[in-house]
Amino acid sequence: MKHLQERILVTGGAGFIGSHLCERLVADGHDVICLDNLFTGTKANISHLLAETNFEFIRHDVTEPLRLHVDRIFNLACPASPRHYQHDPVQTVKTSVHGAINMLDLARRCNARILQASTSEVYGDPSQHPQREDYWGNVNPIGPRACYDEGKRCAETLFFDYHRQHGVDIRVVRIFNTYGPRMHPSDGRVVSNFIVQALLGRDITITGEGTQTRSFCAVNDMVAAMVAYMDLDDAPAGPINLGNPNEITIRELADLVIEISGSASKVIQIPLPKDDPTRRKPDIARAMETLGWQPKVPLTDGLATTITYFQELLREIPASRISLFQP
Repeated sequence: MKHLQERILVTGGAGFIGSHLCERLVADGHDVICLDNLFTGTKANISHLLAETNFEFIRHDVTEPLRLHVDRIFNLACPASPRHYQHDPVQTVKTSVHGAINMLDLARRCNARILQASTSEVYGDPSQHPQREDYWGNVNPIGPRACYDEGKRCAETLFFDYHRQHGVDIRVVRIFNTYGPRMHPSDGRVVSNFIVQALLGRDITITGEGTQTRSFCAVNDMVAAMVAYMDLDDAPAGPINLGNPNEITIRELADLVIEISGSASKVIQIPLPKDDPTRRKPDIARAMETLGWQPKVPLTDGLATTITYFQELLREIPASRISLFQP
């Protein structure tokens, strides 16, 4: 159901998905507190919101306790690309685990509803395809991606334990690959990498033969699902997969980016990173049944919008400053 004006905290609110979520919540008339330590988020992502009377920005790290009164919490704080979360893996684990504890304690004190932005990475390199929420995953707990994968898995454990032990009203979503405007140009994610490489006329680098698959969801579709879930009273705690089930190979994605951008870039192969999942596709039956939601934005349309965003961004940033991910 649609709720009246509420005081809502969005951690990681200056990041890619977080800034779009803040924008949606402000437009819906809520009082929005955007909390971010600006490690991967930027003030530029929320600059258009700063003049809004129902929007407030606080620079803060979720690994430190926070004293506020809020009605709802969207916990999105954590680096989400391998390049960023592997930069300081210990801090990544702390952000997922200590951050979850601090936000759950805040929700408990305020009797607030709280959503955890978990990830498809909890499934690791899955042996089940497509991935359903009852699949426990295939994660390497000591590999270079474990700081993110296991950190998010532990955060889910904490959310369900606070729910069972303290009655905290939780929502857990597992977010699959999401793309759109405000992605960081050098975060190393495949969509931003391919677009930036194409627009700069550089070779597009695919890992391995590019036969691994992903399913890409436009950020506006993702935000709509998260808001719908939090608007449901007496909803199941989850987890609920959120993503686009239309599967595409990485090579097909590269070719699509070249076609839409009109680039003359060539596709070259580089070695596969360790523990990179070979297939990734969500089963969204639970989201469709519970939320009445499914993605609406076709990949070609979403990529065109994202390419336009990066074209405008790159006009303002010297090419020499765009550091692309290299293994």
